[in-house]
Amino acid sequence: MSLQKELKILVFLFLFLAIAMHFGAWIDHPLAQIKALPTSPLGIWHPLFLTLIAYVVIVIIRSLFSFLKRLLLTQK
Repeated sequence: MSLQKELKILVFLFLFLAIAMHFGAWIDHPLAQIKALPTSPLGIWHPLFLTLIAYVVIVIIRSLFSFLKRLLLTQK
């Protein structure tokens, strides 16, 4: 897998999670949402941490499927 592809997945995941978790706030007042990050109870870096956690889960699932696929193909 290329680094560029993985970076695109990470950026898409970041944007998807940001919009999905705070859809109403992004629609009503997007700049206020960004300005409120430093005072967030989860901390200023929580969007990145949550994205990285979700990305690691996705990588683990993709790796597991890839491993199982190779395992099943070699048994034939």
